[in-house]
Amino acid sequence: MSLPATVGRESATGAESRTDDDSRVRLFLMTNSFETGGSERQFSVLAENLRPEQFRVHLGCIQRIGPFADRFGGVPEFWLGRNLYGLKSWRARLRLSRKLRQQQIQIAHAFDFYTNLTLIPAARVARVSVVIGSQRQLGDLLTANQFRAQAAAFRFCDAVICNSQAAADRLAADGLSRDKLFVIGNAMPAEAFAPVPAALPRESGRLRVGMVARMNARYKNHSGFLRIAKQIKERMPDVEFLLAGDGPLRAELEREAQALGLGDRAIFLGDRRDIPAVMASLDVAVLTSDSESLSNVLLEAMAAGLPVVAYDVGGNAELVNEKRGELISAGDEVAFAAVVEKLLSAPALRAKLGASARKFAEENFGLDCVRARYEACYQTLLEKKGVRTSLGTWRPTTEAQRNG
Repeated sequence: MSLPATVGRESATGAESRTDDDSRVRLFLMTNSFETGGSERQFSVLAENLRPEQFRVHLGCIQRIGPFADRFGGVPEFWLGRNLYGLKSWRARLRLSRKLRQQQIQIAHAFDFYTNLTLIPAARVARVSVVIGSQRQLGDLLTANQFRAQAAAFRFCDAVICNSQAAADRLAADGLSRDKLFVIGNAMPAEAFAPVPAALPRESGRLRVGMVARMNARYKNHSGFLRIAKQIKERMPDVEFLLAGDGPLRAELEREAQALGLGDRAIFLGDRRDIPAVMASLDVAVLTSDSESLSNVLLEAMAAGLPVVAYDVGGNAELVNEKRGELISAGDEVAFAAVVEKLLSAPALRAKLGASARKFAEENFGLDCVRARYEACYQTLLEKKGVRTSLGTWRPTTEAQRNG
């Protein structure tokens, strides 16, 4: 994917040069970091693919770390220190506010919890016309204090973009006006749908089940996947189980796999950038997370034409049904294993579900579709503030999805 001409390019004074007749919308996107998590990947997709003839995109981050950082050059960093409410964090917000004024930003869009608490107050101080927060998880992974702090920040937003209806409903249940809530799902770039060689060569008669998830949080429930794998191995001993992802829990999970007797049937692939190739190595994709808003991994599996099996938590039901795979009651590992075994034993069913999954992902979460929803959302919010821009003469083909 090519970068918009302005992304990551700033003058020595810290403000991008622009001509007086540049009528493009000046948009500031902010991420916590450039790691390989779902929010960071979605930030990258949007930053790289908004139409440059419509948007002049500026970027910021809290920590310029992670494998995606090099793709964007010298993105300004606004490090908060060790305390979200300490003196250093407020100095960072003031510095960010000055940056927004220098760049004459019209829309400021925070992408995750930490940037919600950083960009939203900075943008309000800078008198940015449209201020947008994001909810890309259900909120159940936040502490009570974190949830309250974010809820307070959201009340100063013009809108909060949620990547699932489940996330939007949670915010509404906690008192945020539905008028502020937009639901825009995750975008799948074209390469997610393109056929690629398998990362692991396919072998005749060798079936594989795989899960892609960072090994940095227990709610991802890799341990549950390993226990399910043990059940399947007892009845289908030749099946291989792939785990793509890395993190501080990996060594513990490797020991757990050995203790469960999985041996060389459990294959730890580490951190992978070639997710389509990993998906091409699988026959069934699974996700055993205890909490999800809208899973990138499930969408990537569906884009690759795989049937998917996941627990019925959060926004998983917005992606998975009996036409594309199966949802399992949360925590029911016996039922989960039985469904995966059924799919492994039925190649025609796998192909049918996989084709339906791919069609659903392409029609609802393809890049063009999701980009149009973002652009329509931005346009709607600007028009509500009476801001005249070049977007006024252009209408996306897909309406912004709105909650309520």
